[in-house]
Amino acid sequence: MNIAIYGLGYVGLTAAGCLTHSGHRVLGVDVSANKVEAINAGKTPISEPGLDKLIADAVSSGQLSAVQSIQGGLKDFDMAIVCVGTPSAPDGSHNMGYIAEVSRQIAHALGAAGPRATPLTVVYRSTVRPGTIEELVLPIFAAVLEQPGAYVELVYNPEFLRESIAIKDFFAPPKIVIGTADGQPSANMEKLNGGLNAPTFYTGFREAEFTKFVDNTFHALKVSYANEIGRLCLDLGIQASKVHEIFVSDTKLNISPYYLRPGGAFGGSCLPKDVRALQYIAADIGVAVPVIDNVIRSNDAHKHYLFSYASEGLAKGAKVLMVGLAFKADTDDLRESPNLDLARKLLQAGFKLSIWDDTLEPAKLVGQNLGYGFTHLPSMDALLVSKDEAEAGSYDRVIDTNGRAGSLALTSSSVISLDHLP
Repeated sequence: MNIAIYGLGYVGLTAAGCLTHSGHRVLGVDVSANKVEAINAGKTPISEPGLDKLIADAVSSGQLSAVQSIQGGLKDFDMAIVCVGTPSAPDGSHNMGYIAEVSRQIAHALGAAGPRATPLTVVYRSTVRPGTIEELVLPIFAAVLEQPGAYVELVYNPEFLRESIAIKDFFAPPKIVIGTADGQPSANMEKLNGGLNAPTFYTGFREAEFTKFVDNTFHALKVSYANEIGRLCLDLGIQASKVHEIFVSDTKLNISPYYLRPGGAFGGSCLPKDVRALQYIAADIGVAVPVIDNVIRSNDAHKHYLFSYASEGLAKGAKVLMVGLAFKADTDDLRESPNLDLARKLLQAGFKLSIWDDTLEPAKLVGQNLGYGFTHLPSMDALLVSKDEAEAGSYDRVIDTNGRAGSLALTSSSVISLDHLP
């Protein structure tokens, strides 16, 4: 199929690489000139293991190109996939401005191109409030097109990609959820997912839209619960790793080990944003959700606890090496990274801080990732050191946030791991 992908962030660019690998032809659309230039040169503007080769191969073969806007309509396309951001507004709700603007652009492009033999399948993958397709997206198309059903087939298809293993998750998803107007299968979605082996659920728009909130809030809850148990274990002299081993061995009742290991606080672009959005929705409709309301508070408490735990016994002016600044290893995503908060606290406490992150290159950061990183840690450039500099330094303490300290030849014997609590 010929596919246009709107929004070339982590989700959109991963989809572009994987879909071209599956034989589809993709045109990426993003307002960032730097992203478009990098992609057309066969380079990926984000760090995701394996994605650089997929993008280079796709551009080399002519299956992938990128533009800042589509000129001449969408007449030759079978599908458009919307992967633009839905960042948190100050009240916790999702900012739907990008969704509305891209929907308007697609509607006008379809109208300008004239009648189609078959409708364009427009697939939304951005996390949105239940009711968004029916109450925001469909009215935009209806305002531009007299008979929207003749031009467009609307689909909501949430993604379940974990950064750093997104390609693996794309080709082996835990499930496939597809929301359509009548809850019935879509021919183009069947083509898109033809090579994937996963449970597939066709449902209405609202059920599909709500799926991501349910998943991400539960993942955030699991992380927070595990970390509360980890704090109790440390203060009670209990081996947290043994408690974790026992707990996750029960796959019949305790479900699975994912997100349930005591360690770092949760962060990134999905879990905090979607927990806040679900809080907003609950408040908006007058439903009390006390557990969900406290997930972010528990995570914030764990961030401060980890700072106290990692810095205990250090004198003011002590030299500290922090390993890992992004919210997890193998990614350069700084959005809501708890490690930014940790770095700021260490600086405020008067420690001499250096940071080594083998994936992070500030010059390559773009968009919200760039803005968030430097807003929360303006001195990032000065703090980051190379591997050689990290190994040559002498530190009073090494704080390992992502499990990568073992790849450094360090002389310091004081290494505190926050990735796995002991």
